[in-house]
Amino acid sequence: MKSCISKTAIISIILVAALPVLARADTWQIDPAHTSVEFTVRHMMISNVKGVFQRTAGTITTNGNDPASAKIDATIDASSVDTRVAKRDAHLKSPDFLDVAKFPTITFKSTKVEAAGPNKWNVTGDLTLHGVTKPVVIAVEGSGAPIQVMGKTRAGASATATIKRSDFGLTWNKALDAGGVMVGDDVAISIDVEAVKQ
Repeated sequence: MKSCISKTAIISIILVAALPVLARADTWQIDPAHTSVEFTVRHMMISNVKGVFQRTAGTITTNGNDPASAKIDATIDASSVDTRVAKRDAHLKSPDFLDVAKFPTITFKSTKVEAAGPNKWNVTGDLTLHGVTKPVVIAVEGSGAPIQVMGKTRAGASATATIKRSDFGLTWNKALDAGGVMVGDDVAISIDVEAVKQ
C-alpha cells in the first residue's frame, strides 16, 4: 500500500512539474514594417490590377516549435488599400466595394493547420471581409528556421489564397460593350509575413 502511494505521489509530482512545459505557448507579433498583403484582380478581361494593404497587425501563438499548433489572429486596416491610383483607391473604399466607413477592418482567425509537404502547411481560418465571414484556406510556406537579430528572434513565411469577392458581398461591376465585365470576381492574395517572438 505504501509503495502504491509513493508511486502515485511521484507520478503526480512529475505531472505537476511538467505542466508549465506542456502548457507553454510562444507568442509572435506580426511586424507591420516587414509584412505585406497584396491582391490581384482581373481588369476589363485583359489585364491585372494589383494593390496592397499598407497597415496590418496581429499575433501568432504556437506551442514551442510545432507549426501545426499555430493560432493566427490578423487584422488589416481596410482604409489602407493602395493601388497607386488615388481615384481608384477612393472607389475601393466606397460603399461600392469595401465600404470602409462601415467595415473598417478585415480579419483572419485560423481554425486549423495541416501539413502539406516539407515546410508547407494549409491554414484554414475565418476571413471576415465587408462584414461577411467565410472559411478560407491559405497555402503557407515557411522561409526557414527562426533567426536571432539584435537580441530578437524573427521568423518569416509566405502565403497565397484565392477568394471570390462576390462571396463577401462585393458585387459591383459594369458590363463591357465588347462582352465580359469591368472587374473580375476572383481575387488572388499574396502575403509575406515577418514576425517577432515576444
